[in-house]
Amino acid sequence: MAQAKVGDTVKVHYTGSLEDGTVFGASPEQEPLEFTIGQQNVLPSLEEAVVGMNKGDTKTFSIQPNDAFGQRQEDLIFDVERSKLPSDIDLQLGAVFRVGSDTGKNFDATVTNIGDERVTLDGNHPLAGKVQNLEIELVEIV
Repeated sequence: MAQAKVGDTVKVHYTGSLEDGTVFGASPEQEPLEFTIGQQNVLPSLEEAVVGMNKGDTKTFSIQPNDAFGQRQEDLIFDVERSKLPSDIDLQLGAVFRVGSDTGKNFDATVTNIGDERVTLDGNHPLAGKVQNLEIELVEIV
């Protein structure tokens, strides 16, 4: 039986959870995640985990924050005056907006607080600073 290796395109079912058991993502039963090992389209830890697996194998492993989305950065949490936000946006807690930085780069920020005059936005990835536990099954080596 062929083992998955760098350069192979694979299909993987996965369930991702946090240390408290909260599931943050899973592949639908009919549509596994497809990627080519070595093309860096998924986290390197996921690619590394699949190498050497055979079709039908399962594996459970953890990814540390520095090997995924990094640690939370307090300087990515900032307040914006409500008057500076477009008036046509639907402002809700948890809403994600594309914002521009002083350096000209755009990034996503999540609304974490809505005050009368100011809104707090968090530019950290939602999984930053969190250990991710993944359970995977190699469905197919294409």
